[in-house]
Amino acid sequence: MTEFNTISHSVVRIDGLDKVTGKAQFASDFSLPDMLYMKMILAGRPHARILSVNILKALEQDGVVTVLTAADVPFNGFGLSLPDQPVLCDKMVRYVGDRICAVIAMTREQAENAARYVRVTYEDLPVVCDPVEALKEDAPLLFDHLTSNIAHRIKLRRGDAEAALAAADVVVEREYHTPAQEHAFLEPEAGVAYIDEEERITVRTAGQWVYEDRRQIARALNLPEDLVRVIYGPIGGAFGGREDISVQIILGLAAMKTRRPVKACWTREESILGHGKRHAMIIRHRWGAMRDGRLVAAKVDVISDAGAYLYTSDQVLNNFRFNSLSTYEIPNVSIDGVAVYTNNSPGCAFRGFGSGQATFAAELQIEHMAEALGIDSVSLRLKNCLKDGSIMPTRSVVPGGVNVSDLLTSVARRAGYIEENGGWITPKPVQSSPNKRRGFGLAVAMKNAGFGLGYPEGGEARLILTGGTAIENAQVFIGAADVGQGSQSLLAQIAAETLQIPLERIEMVTNDSAHEVDAGPSSASRLTLIAGNVVKLACDRALVLWKEENRPVDVHVHYHAPRTTAPDLETGACECVVQFSYIAQAAEVEIDFETGKVELIKLVTALDPGRAVNPQQVAGQIYGGAVQAQGWALLEDFITRDGYILSDRLSTYLLPTSLDIPQEMDICLIENPDPVGAYGVRGIGELTAQTAAPAIVSAVAHTTGLWSDTIPIRSEELLERLCEKDI
Repeated sequence: MTEFNTISHSVVRIDGLDKVTGKAQFASDFSLPDMLYMKMILAGRPHARILSVNILKALEQDGVVTVLTAADVPFNGFGLSLPDQPVLCDKMVRYVGDRICAVIAMTREQAENAARYVRVTYEDLPVVCDPVEALKEDAPLLFDHLTSNIAHRIKLRRGDAEAALAAADVVVEREYHTPAQEHAFLEPEAGVAYIDEEERITVRTAGQWVYEDRRQIARALNLPEDLVRVIYGPIGGAFGGREDISVQIILGLAAMKTRRPVKACWTREESILGHGKRHAMIIRHRWGAMRDGRLVAAKVDVISDAGAYLYTSDQVLNNFRFNSLSTYEIPNVSIDGVAVYTNNSPGCAFRGFGSGQATFAAELQIEHMAEALGIDSVSLRLKNCLKDGSIMPTRSVVPGGVNVSDLLTSVARRAGYIEENGGWITPKPVQSSPNKRRGFGLAVAMKNAGFGLGYPEGGEARLILTGGTAIENAQVFIGAADVGQGSQSLLAQIAAETLQIPLERIEMVTNDSAHEVDAGPSSASRLTLIAGNVVKLACDRALVLWKEENRPVDVHVHYHAPRTTAPDLETGACECVVQFSYIAQAAEVEIDFETGKVELIKLVTALDPGRAVNPQQVAGQIYGGAVQAQGWALLEDFITRDGYILSDRLSTYLLPTSLDIPQEMDICLIENPDPVGAYGVRGIGELTAQTAAPAIVSAVAHTTGLWSDTIPIRSEELLERLCEKDI
């Protein structure tokens, strides 16, 4: 086994000390002299025509410098996939978080006071909140230039699903509902914009890709990109929710108009109202199998709630497509899906990018198939799971390094499942107290690393080596956003290992668009794989020059990942992704039969990170991802009514706390070095949030006999069902 000096060791994160001592300056901490403050006015209603915006009274208030409206925006539109959302609305609002105007004043208090005097006159329009209703021919249209509310479609065909279903011995059809989910990152949206020494509009904020933020700011302000600069400081969580613009453009506009620094910081309520949510989805599965357990056909239909604007709804639905069958090889597949505009919060990226919803439905479907076949679900999974050489629904061979069966058997054994007579026996529910019972359930998942589907995946970095006879300092310049996952530390470890120098000699210089070293976004579980390769390539090239005594060394490198291809429009056929990562997880729950409360007692996890660069960080990702999925399954109830958000604060939107997390987390890392990643690494940050929800639901079902194809599992509803069955 290869011995490493730096990687495969649980080193202290390079940003850890600054964060725990308070030295790190997050976007809301940053201030400049002579700084102004901004207060945005949000629509507060789901669908309306704007008749007038009266700012005269607000302009008269003490300390007010200006009030920005749509008339001040050079190009009034933004969005990752499509610039369909106004920066500031002047004609229409389509959800409660639309921005109307922004008050700029000398102090925060003055800005907040003046905002109360802005008068907006609306004409309310019909509201459509249900994506199924939005698909009807007579549904109100969100966009006049469209003939329907369909934002995006997907289609995939392999083999003949209908014929295979007709010939199958057993067919199971179920419908699953997954809800919206609030990102609830610790740091709300905030930033400071100013004019820097080179006359660039500079926005210091938090996001997931400084270069994409720069592109959208420059477009909206009608400026060349080299006159816009974006800087990220430490970032207090993202989970996909910072891929989309929040305060950045309006801050840049304010600095451009006032020629002074301007600061904005959303409240928690503004954050919940203003940014997107995990896509709520309705997923219908119809699977066919033979009596021996061979899965022969799958027909999948999905409706995704895109909300009021496109954001990344098209890409999330595309990503759903090749995760829709979880880790199973099925020869005949038919998948159809639509993303639908509604007057709900926009659907956006959320840890998994559609694969969480896909995994939830597919992992419950395999459980229902096992029941119908009279086969235990572990055996059914093992019989049908992907292996090296397996063909995916996209007709491409799954990338090498598949070890689903190893992960699944490891988790099953550690959770107490028993191998007997060629099958597996699930641990029987046990009575833990007079009114409580415990039981197990499990799930497996895979998650793509990198966007795939034809996206030209890659990145760039710059490396400067200085010193005498030995390398004394290595500066790594790379635009890779560390949103809390520890990517700066991981990349520093890869650099130190490659250069064979101590970790403390690595200086990471990241997240300033002025450096022009774009490693791509912190999303799609891609940074470990892509940026890791970029850094290793830079170090390898720099070492050659160093050994030739061309010192100091300054190299700028580009890395291009293995190419993927775009899906065929009719069949969906393509070389879909660069790589997948894999996980298996078992959950032990305790059910209170007097209250219906579900408590997660234990999680057993087997995960393949390729190679764990920092095992402690991998464990941290497993803890965080699992608890986030636990909240999605049991606690987090994003409640809306007629387009209005009722759970608009953390006292009404309940998150798991330290008192809710599992008492025991059993983690097993099975490292199968990846053939593409530097030192064999794979991205696993999103993967860790995929399996806990279906495993918890399965555990509840095995303990009570009651399946829940809709989450979250509400205690009062579970209790009612328990009473109806007299359990």
